[in-house]
Amino acid sequence: MHPVLFHIGAIVIPAYGALAALGVLLGLALAQRTARRLGLDRTRMWNLCVIALFSALIGQRLLLVTMNLGTLSRHPSWALALAMVHHPLLAGAGAVAGSLAALLYARRQRLPLLSFADALAAPLSLGLAFEQLGALLAGSGWGVDAPERLPWAVTYSSVLAAHWSGTPLGIPLHPVQAYAALGLLLLAIAAFLGLGWRHQPGDVAGGWLMGLGTVIFLTELWRDPEGRGRLLQGAVDGPQLAAVAAVIAGAWLLAERAAEQGK
Repeated sequence: MHPVLFHIGAIVIPAYGALAALGVLLGLALAQRTARRLGLDRTRMWNLCVIALFSALIGQRLLLVTMNLGTLSRHPSWALALAMVHHPLLAGAGAVAGSLAALLYARRQRLPLLSFADALAAPLSLGLAFEQLGALLAGSGWGVDAPERLPWAVTYSSVLAAHWSGTPLGIPLHPVQAYAALGLLLLAIAAFLGLGWRHQPGDVAGGWLMGLGTVIFLTELWRDPEGRGRLLQGAVDGPQLAAVAAVIAGAWLLAERAAEQGK
């Protein structure tokens, strides 16, 4: 595939970063639309998204620096290459940091948390779909070996993919990132349409959490387990455990909202 999207002189534009940035921009634009659709303050929605985004990036970079502190102390210039590193642990750290920052901002501003969560479901899915397309081009989070003659198998040949992400070269693999991107895109559409169908705040967010967990759990079945943290004697990996937690949280939220409505 193409870990480098293009060059501007001596400047390298990585495919992962470019697609992830595009996903962020599209997600921010969609968040403005969903906020307007639910009658929410679009300025505060913008502020919440930007705060969460920068908190996620800072959380990821701090974790990377902490994990590589010894190496960076010997080779400080290698800090420039940290932006090319992709790992599921980083995604988790970014999600936690971004979510905590968004929650603190929402509570400080006394925002209707569940309505904002409903409005953010579709934008988050759209942004994550583009992030997975970037991972597909970069070779990050690659799939397991594909059966012979699988028409849509991908074979990486770029040494940069191997250097930046550890991608195996010359082996047909399942394009699991494309599977995830498709699932996330469908989830974004469902969450957007769900805004017109919801009965009360939190309905869309609860369904989205369950859908997100399902997409992550199923697509992990086709991901190479390298570096993903095998748990319970290899029965599940780290992202799958997080996916189960998301499904449980979504189901609990829907049950709570149904109980509130029944009172």
